[in-house]
Amino acid sequence: MPEQNTPPLDGIRVLDFSIMLAGPYCARLLADVGADVIKIEPPEGDDMRLRTPVRDGHSAYFGQLNAGKRSLALDLKNTEAIKLVHRLVAETDILVENFRPGVMDRLGLGYDALCKINPRLIYCSISGYGQSGPDSERAAYAMIVHAESGFDRSLMRYAGDRDRPATGAIFVADVLGGIFGYSAIQTALVQRARTGQGQRIDVALMDCMLNLLVYEMQEAQFPIHASRPTYGPVRTLDGDILIAPVTVRNFTALCEVTGQAELGTDPRFNTVPARGANWAAMMQVIEQWTQRHTVRECIAALEKAGVPCAEYRDPGAALTDPHLLQRGAFATIADKAGAFAGVNAPWKMSGADTAMKREIPGVGAHRDEVLSKTLGLSAEAITGLAAAGAFGKTRA
Repeated sequence: MPEQNTPPLDGIRVLDFSIMLAGPYCARLLADVGADVIKIEPPEGDDMRLRTPVRDGHSAYFGQLNAGKRSLALDLKNTEAIKLVHRLVAETDILVENFRPGVMDRLGLGYDALCKINPRLIYCSISGYGQSGPDSERAAYAMIVHAESGFDRSLMRYAGDRDRPATGAIFVADVLGGIFGYSAIQTALVQRARTGQGQRIDVALMDCMLNLLVYEMQEAQFPIHASRPTYGPVRTLDGDILIAPVTVRNFTALCEVTGQAELGTDPRFNTVPARGANWAAMMQVIEQWTQRHTVRECIAALEKAGVPCAEYRDPGAALTDPHLLQRGAFATIADKAGAFAGVNAPWKMSGADTAMKREIPGVGAHRDEVLSKTLGLSAEAITGLAAAGAFGKTRA
C-alpha cells in the first residue's frame, strides 16, 4: 500500500481571495489534500465569520469552509497591499476568487496582470454567470441561479402538490461551484506539469446547476408526456420513510414483503412504464401496509427483502450514525471557541490522508509567518507595511 506521509498537493501554494461559500469551499478542499492555502481577507475579516451558528464570537459555518487555511488580512484598496500580493503571486501555484467579474481587474489582480508575473499561475474564478456574456456582471447568489436554471420549478413539478416553487436555504449551486472549481484545478495542474503553463479557469454557478439537471435538460428538448417516478414520503405508524423499488427485482420483492401480490397483476403497475406513470398511486397502495407498522419495522422488513428504503432523518442524526463514524465522514476541527465536527470531503484515497485539517484561522493570524517565510520579509519590513496601511487599521 502506498505511503501516506506526503499529502498529494504538498508544496502547492494557494491564494484564496474568495468569500461566502463556493470559493472558500473550493480552497478548503485544496487544503484538505495538502496545499498551503493562504486566505486573503479584509482587515475586518470575511463576512462569513459572523454567520450563525456562532459560539463565543466564532462561526462554526465559517470553520467548516476554512479549516486548514492560513489567514493574511490585507486592505486591497491600499497600493502597498497590492504590491505585496504581486510578490506573493510570484511564489504561488493557484489563485481562487469569487468576486463579481471585473472586481479583481480593477484591483490590479486580474488574470491578465498576474499571469505576467507568474505564467505558471492557475487562476480559478467562480461567479454566478461566468466571466463573459451579457449576464456576466449580474449579482448572483446560489438561490438566484437555482431559480433561473429551472432547478426550483423542477422540484415544484416533482412535488406534485404545489403550483409555486418552495422556499429553501440549501445552497446547492455554491457547493457544486466549489467542487467543479476544485476538479478543474486538478486538471489544470496535470496540464501544467506537461506544458509548464498555467491558465484561467472560469466556473459559472449557472452552468453548475445545468449540469445537475441531467434528465431535465434533455426532457426540455424532447418532451416526455408520461409521468416520471417521483420519490417521496410514505407514512408509517410513527413517521415517514422513502421506498425506491427502481428495478423489476426491487418491485417483485416489495410485492412479496408487503403481502400485496395483486400489485404485480394490476395493469397500472405490472410494467416499468406503467409504474412510472402511476407511481403515486402505487405508493398509496404500499402505504396500506406501511401504516400498520413502525418505521423500524418497515425498514427492517424492506432491507431484509432487498428493497431500497430509508428513514427521513434530520441532519444531526448523521453525527452519531455508526456507519458514517466508521467511515470517517467527520473530522474534529477547532477555533478559539473550542472543537466541533467538520464534514470531510466525500472521498477516500488509499494513498493519502484527505481529512480536513484541524485549525480554523483567526483574522490575519498568520500574517508574520506568511510574509517572513514566504517572502523573507523582516519584522521591520512588516512593521513598515503596517504603518503604510497594507493591513488596514484593525491590525498593527
